[in-house]
Amino acid sequence: MGQLTNRAARLFRRLADHRLERLGLSAGYLPVLTALMASDALSQKALTEHAGIEQPTMAATLSRMERDGIIMRHPDPRDGRSSLFSLAPATRGKVPEIQAVIDGMSNDALTGLTEEQRQAARRVLEGLIAALEKALRE
Repeated sequence: MGQLTNRAARLFRRLADHRLERLGLSAGYLPVLTALMASDALSQKALTEHAGIEQPTMAATLSRMERDGIIMRHPDPRDGRSSLFSLAPATRGKVPEIQAVIDGMSNDALTGLTEEQRQAARRVLEGLIAALEKALRE
């Protein structure tokens, strides 16, 4: 199971890199992009939790994205020691194209499956993720 999910994840990443390249983006940015597409601004902690990655990895990702003008950092009005991140205006203008890439990859991955099979695949993956997260906490 691990081998199969790892291979699927690598293929998704390669496809995302290929399709996002024309937008000046990479697959490594997708967790941040999807979170910020759904919210005006989020803290680094919230983005780390959303992405399910380690804090140092998120810090490096946010630094690269800010350097490249993809996101902007703002002081958190509720906590002067913290920052909030939001999409830069140019990136916000690309949201429809980014969403089309995401939707297209999902459609490509699920081609040939019935709606019932698509829903079953989602449930299986969600169950797998929940079981692995539980095992890590124990």
